[in-house]
Amino acid sequence: MTPAEAARFILGHIKPLETIRRPLREALDAVLAEEVTSPLDLPPWDNSAMDGYAVRSADVTGPVELDVIETVPAGHFPRKPLGPGQATRIFTGAPLPDGSDGVIRQEDTDALSQTRVSIRNARDAGKNLRRRGEDIRKGAVALAAGTVLGPAQLGVLASLAHELPAVYRAPRVAFMGSGDEIVDLDRKADILAGRKIASSNSYTLGGMIQRAGAEPVDLGIARDTKESLREHLEGARANNADLVVTTAGVSVGEHDLVRDVLQELGGELKLWRVQMRPGSPLGFGTLFGKPWIGLPGNPVSTMVTFELFVRPAIRRLAGHELPFRRTVPVVLQEAITLGPKLRHYLRAIVQAGDSGPALTARLTGPQGSGILTSMARANALLIVPEDMPAAPVGAALRAIVLDDPYHVAEPPY
Repeated sequence: MTPAEAARFILGHIKPLETIRRPLREALDAVLAEEVTSPLDLPPWDNSAMDGYAVRSADVTGPVELDVIETVPAGHFPRKPLGPGQATRIFTGAPLPDGSDGVIRQEDTDALSQTRVSIRNARDAGKNLRRRGEDIRKGAVALAAGTVLGPAQLGVLASLAHELPAVYRAPRVAFMGSGDEIVDLDRKADILAGRKIASSNSYTLGGMIQRAGAEPVDLGIARDTKESLREHLEGARANNADLVVTTAGVSVGEHDLVRDVLQELGGELKLWRVQMRPGSPLGFGTLFGKPWIGLPGNPVSTMVTFELFVRPAIRRLAGHELPFRRTVPVVLQEAITLGPKLRHYLRAIVQAGDSGPALTARLTGPQGSGILTSMARANALLIVPEDMPAAPVGAALRAIVLDDPYHVAEPPY
């Protein structure tokens, strides 16, 4: 499959998780699973947008003196309606008294006494008030189902006293590496002596899963035996994982045993290999009734395929209607020559150009699938189509910006 076909195929087998009621302070970045209508008008009454004096605009066509009949701080309600020639001392957020239709800001007044005020400037006649329901009307939809709850959305729900919104549960994503040559950092001496290789994937995957809004569950590092792989994969079921992600062991070598063990455990392999570089040996299927995605073991391949396939799957599980990052047009700053006729995802730096609004792209350096620093320096994946074996300076390409907050419904790559 092409990368877009594979991404579409994977997400076609993944559905959002069940919903839960979560306190507002714990709901940041969750996806709302219900339509929320307002049980009240917001604001619930006409109120002042300024510290000053509530007046009748008919009384302030020019400089004038008015009788001050009461003072209304925020949190209190007026007791007296305004009559002709009267004003109410009022503070920001306080309800307007009946009969008033605006607030003269304090800076345009002189308090002559506790009960008398001079209006020096009438520019605010009929202004500086917030009308009842101008934000949300009672019964109107305040937030639609599928809304991502950012800080502003949490504030809207709080203003409606909607303290336990129904949201999609955050996915639990179990991940593991495999290989006799890799170890965790408790084997520091072996790593520094060159006898073993640090499992960098354990740290990049954990971080990427967390950044995608899921709970990472580290199953550890399996050895290159069926027994060890089986034992570690069983941990996904024991930890109630919603998605299982493995790295390495999905290629064609005699030690690539993940697919065999997956099927021995009752899993099903639905997809294997994608027309792309890096990351061609990609697997997808089910294990213990949950989706499984098998990523290649080379560090860069792991991160690229996570971005293209695992991250959208996590977003779909979490209820996002737009799972894929968009692509943006870029202008190439350097010539590129590629090998096989595959769609390439090159690690790049995308930034605004010096002469014009167009974004430019340049590579981070050597692009080998084991050169993890190429990802550490990158802020984007530059897409070079399979029908373009070479790209000259100035070529118009597209890129996925890795911290881009905008998403789309269909895979654009």
